[in-house]
Formats: sequence, structure tokens, C-alpha cells
Amino acid sequence: MSKSSRMLQEALETAQDLHRAGVIDMRKFQEYEALCKSIPQFTGKEVKELRNRIKVSQPVLARLINTSASAVRAWENGQKNPGGPSCKLLDILNRRGIEALL
Repeated sequence: MSKSSRMLQEALETAQDLHRAGVIDMRKFQEYEALCKSIPQFTGKEVKELRNRIKVSQPVLARLINTSASAVRAWENGQKNPGGPSCKLLDILNRRGIEALL
């Protein structure tokens, strides 16, 4: 585990303890949780599997996550990897489904 990952994990654990002690409310804890959790990374193969699972074309996936079809194509061909904002949207799409982004 990297130093920054360890620090974020410790910050999240501290926020959990503060919430349990009644120092911070659930809303504030959820804010800390969102800030401390790392964004999952996606490989081109995972992007293609996700796209096939939700049954959309490359242009439709691109539109859903506000990127270009050529970017999706490059990810799936292994030429590039999705960046932070795209990975966050891919994660939401993966966990919650297409309705979460419509």
C-alpha cells in the first residue's frame, strides 16, 4: 500500500471514529468517505466487458461518460487508459447501471 493510500485509509478510519462518537453527522462522514476513497482504474478489457454487459456501442458509451468514441476505441485497443474523471464515471456505471448516468 502506498503512503498516500495508507494516509487516506487512516483519515477515513478517523472519520468513522468521529461519526461513532457523535462528533460528526452521517452527511459529513459521507463527504469524508467520498474524498478518501480511491477511484478504481479500468483496463481496456474491463471497459469493453462493461460496454458489452450494458449492451451499448462505443459512441453511446462515450456519450454517457462525456468523452469521444475515439477515446473509448483507444482504451479498448490498449493504446490508452481512461483517466480519473472517466474512471469515476465508469465505476458509477459499473456499480449502479446505465440509469445512474441518464
